Amino acid sequence: MSDSQDLEAAVAAAMPGVRATLEEMIAIPSIAFPGFDPEPVNRMAQRTVDAFAEIGVTARLEPIEGGYPAVCAEIPAPPGTPTVLMYAHYDVQPAPMEQGWDTDPFVATEVAGRIHGRGAADDKSGIAIHLATLAAFEGKPPVGVRLVIEGEEETISHLEAHVDKYPERFAADVMLVGDMGNLVVGEPVLSTALRGHVKAVVEIETLAAPVHSGLFGGAAPDALMTLIRLLDRLTDDNGDCAIPGIKSTPWDGAEFTEDMLRANAGVLDGVDLVGTGEVASRLWSKPSVTVLGIDAPSVAEAGNVLQNKAAAVVALRIPAGQDARDAMDKLVEFLTSQTPGNARVTVTENKLSPAFSQGTGGRAFAKMAVAMEQAYGRAVTTVGSGGSIPLLDTLRNASPDAEFILFGAQDQQKSAIHGPNESVDLLEIEKLALAQALLLRSLAEGN
Repeated sequence: MSDSQDLEAAVAAAMPGVRATLEEMIAIPSIAFPGFDPEPVNRMAQRTVDAFAEIGVTARLEPIEGGYPAVCAEIPAPPGTPTVLMYAHYDVQPAPMEQGWDTDPFVATEVAGRIHGRGAADDKSGIAIHLATLAAFEGKPPVGVRLVIEGEEETISHLEAHVDKYPERFAADVMLVGDMGNLVVGEPVLSTALRGHVKAVVEIETLAAPVHSGLFGGAAPDALMTLIRLLDRLTDDNGDCAIPGIKSTPWDGAEFTEDMLRANAGVLDGVDLVGTGEVASRLWSKPSVTVLGIDAPSVAEAGNVLQNKAAAVVALRIPAGQDARDAMDKLVEFLTSQTPGNARVTVTENKLSPAFSQGTGGRAFAKMAVAMEQAYGRAVTTVGSGGSIPLLDTLRNASPDAEFILFGAQDQQKSAIHGPNESVDLLEIEKLALAQALLLRSLAEGN
């Protein structure tokens, strides 16, 4: 057999065990958000350690001050070979049944050839990719490996401060980030840009206490209506971000068609898209504003009253080239200066994550493009991502010369990450594990 056929067979042989492990992991509700039970998160961390031990890799729980442990391992580099850092995360988003789940989110369920369950794609599939890759080498890869499986990617991460404190533990020549996905199953892509994420909570106060809407409506200011009017000002009539001074650039990589967006995002028939310009630019290189939540009476609990206060979480996605601190300052200034009727407004910063961009001219990037083409049988394209991974900028500070390679099994077509019926295609895991294995062998062999 050729070298590639040899690795292909080794990855295929590892997949039944990897699938069984992934299904066990899906059953663990490792939600690291404040207020959720910490026991499953810690149990998932230990299960991850055990999973790597089962393929011959000695991993450990790395204590993270103020947060959940990371799962880390170090495999020394053979002489003359580089070190790669392999990243994924084991925590998941909440999964309430009222989201619209058709199956139990914490029972791995096969539906139409895909494994459904919370974390199946985001990002326990990333763990599965790394497991299958290292299993193909029987735990002894031809290059050095630093394994980093985070426990708080979906919430406020404490790993960034840990990397800043111990940068030498995370130094690598290549950063392999298995927390992305193809646009369409079977069509390989590498991500080169991620938007940053800036969030703030805005609270409006207008009255000393709620009052009767019939007695005082029409003259007394209602906090909820005031908040709605303020939120409406965040975008123009087209849906584009209306906050002055936030950078916006055209996207010059692969296109994202309107038909693909409508299909992947599940846009209802007849409903217009928002924003202007190419769809790829709207998703990857222009800012966007979203209201993530509002504190207000529910429909079931609504009374005939004017509200004295109301609050909302506002999220601003920023493209590469836009400084996150500057974006936060502009968001806060906009919210405080645009509030209607001189209502009292308080803005509290919530999250500040920088955008990220990666060049395509590096040696490792080129080798990964070749490896993915071998694994998939078709050429690789480059795309962006509207999401963010704050840790990437911190890892870049730890290893300024490292190349980043962003990939994963979270296809936009069907994975439905963060929503109901999240799922993963096992063939995507297998092909990406093969591509990663081919890359490691190519890096070990040099040019």
